[in-house]
Order: sequence, then structure tokens, then C-alpha cells
Amino acid sequence: MTDTEQADRPDPLRAAHRKVGGIHVVTLHGEIDHDVEGIFRDALLGTAEAAPARIVADLSGVSFMDSTGINILIATHLRTTQAQGWVRIAGAQQPIQRLLQVTGVDAFIPCHPTTEQAVAS
Repeated sequence: MTDTEQADRPDPLRAAHRKVGGIHVVTLHGEIDHDVEGIFRDALLGTAEAAPARIVADLSGVSFMDSTGINILIATHLRTTQAQGWVRIAGAQQPIQRLLQVTGVDAFIPCHPTTEQAVAS
């Protein structure tokens, strides 16, 4: 992607990180597609060998997600499960929630209306 195309991108992905009781909470804003694959993967799993064992992905600020996002969520689920951890999704907007349902991701990654509910469950 050229600099011009990147500048024209309506809503690039941004991630904010915080810890809540030992849980890695990642709040995402923007669109998740193949152009931001590395950003999304690094936001959830980090760049180090040891990924967080418990992750809440707050998708309330995500306006679009394609199969790239689904694949990264599945990879995150597998990696955290191997570490006896988990991943949860919070605040997905209706189009994203529908994608999670259609693909079956919500059957093995719990989805919650809010980050607070995801952390507490």
C-alpha cells in the first residue's frame, strides 16, 4: 500500500493496552483487514515469545472486520488455550457480532456486551 492509499484509509487500526487484575485488555479502534494484520496480531499476542495468557479484545471501536481478523482471533484462542488461558471478546458492534456468529467464533470465544463483563466472567 502506498503512502497515499494509507492516508486515504478511512479508519486505520489503533490499539490501546491496559492490565485489569492480570488480564490483558486490548481496546481496538478502526478497521481490521489484511492491511493491518500485523498490527492486530501484535496487539493481541505481543511481539515477544510469551503471549498474555488472558486477553480481552474490546472491539467496540471496530467498524469493519474481515476474515483476517477472524483468523487472528482463532490463532489467539489457540495460543492462549495452550497456555491454560483464554481470550474473550467485548463490545462487538452488530456487523462484527454477526460475523462472529456466522463463522462460529462465538461458539468457542465468549462474547460479552462490555469489557467489564468480559473481565468479570
